[in-house]
Amino acid sequence: MSLPGALGTIPGTSDTVTIMLDREEYIEQTHFFRVYRERIEENIPAQEILAVVRDEILTTTKLPMAIDFLAGELSLRGRVSEGMKRLAHYFTPFQTFIMSKAEEEGARFDIRIAVSILEQLAEYMSGSPTVQGLFMYQFECLARNRLGYDFGMEAVSRDPFYSPEWKDWILKIRPQLGMTDFAEMLYVRSQHRVLDVRRQQNDPHYTPGYPILFEAHEGRIAKANVGKDPLYMFAALQRQLGYPRVPRPKPSRTSALFEPQVEQRFQRLEARLGLLEQEAKGGIDLQQLAPKDLFRVD
Repeated sequence: MSLPGALGTIPGTSDTVTIMLDREEYIEQTHFFRVYRERIEENIPAQEILAVVRDEILTTTKLPMAIDFLAGELSLRGRVSEGMKRLAHYFTPFQTFIMSKAEEEGARFDIRIAVSILEQLAEYMSGSPTVQGLFMYQFECLARNRLGYDFGMEAVSRDPFYSPEWKDWILKIRPQLGMTDFAEMLYVRSQHRVLDVRRQQNDPHYTPGYPILFEAHEGRIAKANVGKDPLYMFAALQRQLGYPRVPRPKPSRTSALFEPQVEQRFQRLEARLGLLEQEAKGGIDLQQLAPKDLFRVD
C-alpha cells in the first residue's frame, strides 16, 4: 500500500525519502498520537485503538490510509514501528526510531512516553517550527531517555526539515557526543561566537569558514552552560526562547490513594472482614482484640 501524492524520491535515485507535510497533516497526527496515548493508558489493545481512531481523522489527509497500513502491519508483524518504517515517505526516520525503541524486546523506554514525544513533535510542527527548535527537541529526546546517539542522530539527520548544512553538522558531531561538551559545540556554530571573535580581534569583518546554524541568543545560552549538565541548557532554551518541552515520565504516587477519612473506613472494613473470616474458621481469637498486657501472667 502506498499513499498517493506523499511519495518523494532523491533525484537520480530510487530511494524513498520523507517530504515535508502540510500543516493539516501534522494537526491530525497530533490528534492521532494523543488518542493513541490516552487509550494505551486505559489498557486498550493497539489493534483496537487503530481501528477506532481511524474514523476520527480527517479524510482529506493521508493519515487514515497510513493508519490502515499500520493496522495491517501490526497484525502481521506485531509492531507499529514496522509499518512506520515502510511508510518512510510519510513518517520521518526520527518518528520511526522513537516508536521502534519503545517496541524493542525488553525495552525500558515506556511506550506512553514514546507516543507523547511523537504527539508533542507533531504539535510543534503544526505551528511555527524553527530548525533550531526541532533539533534541540529531538536531541533532548535522545539524551533524556538514553536512546543512543549513533542510530538516533542518524535518524535525526534524515529529517526533511534540515538543510544540507544542518545534515552535515549533525553527522559530524555524532561521533563526538559524550566526549565533547555539547554546549560548546552549539556555541561554536552560533552567531554569538562570531560577535565574540570580532570583539576580541577587533575585526568587524570576521567571518568563519563554516555555516552558522544558531542565532546569537542561542549561542549566549550555550556559552553560559559550557561545562554544565546539558539538561540545564535545554531548560534555559525552553524558558527563554519557547523551545518545545520533552515529555517526562509521571512521578510515582507518594501520597495516599484515598483521603484520610476514606482510608480509615477501609481499614475498619478490613478489620471486620478479618473477624468474619476467623469466625467462619471456628472462632475469634480474643487475644488479637484485647490490650497486649491483658492476658499477661506475671
